[in-house]
Amino acid sequence: MDFKQAQELMKLQQQAQKIQDELSNTHIEAEVDGVVVTVDGQLKVVSTVIEDASILKDQSKLEKAITDAVNKGMKKAQEIAADRMKGVMSQMGLNMPGM
Repeated sequence: MDFKQAQELMKLQQQAQKIQDELSNTHIEAEVDGVVVTVDGQLKVVSTVIEDASILKDQSKLEKAITDAVNKGMKKAQEIAADRMKGVMSQMGLNMPGM
């Protein structure tokens, strides 16, 4: 690898890191049956809020709502992250289908 290639790779790594930092500050909300889960762009659950207290009386419905809300939020966060990383990945020669 020559110096110019090393510089380009370092530039791309810095761009990728900048996007990762931005993603950690990107919050995605997903709601299912009164349960609102907030996930950041790095796929970490930031918060869970139960807006409808009546769901607390039905454990199986609550468990399903939490699971579904987390999955919904994770999917949205993955889509956002993939979209933001697409440019850097293609510049690095990592053009992956679905990204």
